[in-house]
Amino acid sequence: MLRIGVLGAGHLGKIHLNCLKQIEEYALVGFFDPAGDTAKAVEEETGIRSYPSVDALIDAVDVVDIVTPTIRHFECASKALQKRKHVFIEKPIVATPDEANALKKLAVEAGVKVQVGHVERFNPAFIAAEPFIGEPLFVEAHRLALFNPRGTDVPVVLDLMVHDLDILLTIVKSPISHISASGVSIVSPMPDITNVRIEFENGAVANLTASRLSMKNMRKTRIFQKGAYITIDFLDKKTEIFRINDTVDETNPLSTTITLADGSEKQITFEMPEIHPINAIKTELESFCSAIVHNTTPAVTIDDGINVLKLAYRILDTVAESVAKVKK
Repeated sequence: MLRIGVLGAGHLGKIHLNCLKQIEEYALVGFFDPAGDTAKAVEEETGIRSYPSVDALIDAVDVVDIVTPTIRHFECASKALQKRKHVFIEKPIVATPDEANALKKLAVEAGVKVQVGHVERFNPAFIAAEPFIGEPLFVEAHRLALFNPRGTDVPVVLDLMVHDLDILLTIVKSPISHISASGVSIVSPMPDITNVRIEFENGAVANLTASRLSMKNMRKTRIFQKGAYITIDFLDKKTEIFRINDTVDETNPLSTTITLADGSEKQITFEMPEIHPINAIKTELESFCSAIVHNTTPAVTIDDGINVLKLAYRILDTVAESVAKVKK
């Protein structure tokens, strides 16, 4: 059984604590949170031991689960890796690309497992869609959220868009050739709304929008590829598949036949894959346990986290350039 501890007992940290209590392969040792009132309240509420410091918790466990604000990810992960502890670290992996490169060096030297919490990989709607995704030609993603002060310590690209950047890099296997982006700061000093167009060397194009000032929550991705159109609703956990077939089957009730300009007929079929409800956070933590026990590659590697972070910073740099041009 792996002894695990959680660094950070805020909103997401408490979710991690509750999930870990349900995973038999982990022995949840305790948590640390620098806010004394928060730590005391969580200890009383959950019955889980509160440790007096980061170092004290790290020394007591085999696995460290980092759910602190992003600005503290590198400090906490560095301490854990230097003591050769396995590390699960919430997204974004760290605050800057320089920190990411330094963390990768420490992880290699430590020879331990590191997994990054890009939880949408474990969303049941995405899992249901994966078998149908081939070579995307156009991807459109909207991730909109009601305003919440939590997360405004970083730009919306690092707060929300990173989820869609990870999914994008997972499904489009090609280097990026060009990025154009714009962003607007409304209530925080950093961009609260950002739109980016990403072009890939294989011809694929992605258009992503993230906002934390929306009137409603939305997490939808649409994927267009030869002969198919796939929609993934990460929020409502729904997946729809539309496929274009050359052969017309008139017995299929979930289909529409269309006639093209040259007189040929094609059939559009509709399918909703079965969604198997799962707790995505619990599942990703279970997958990390499996990677440690069986010495396999984590589902979301440290390189995955670094690639997403570096892409996010390319977008932020492009946004800054576009803002500078407007001000001139």
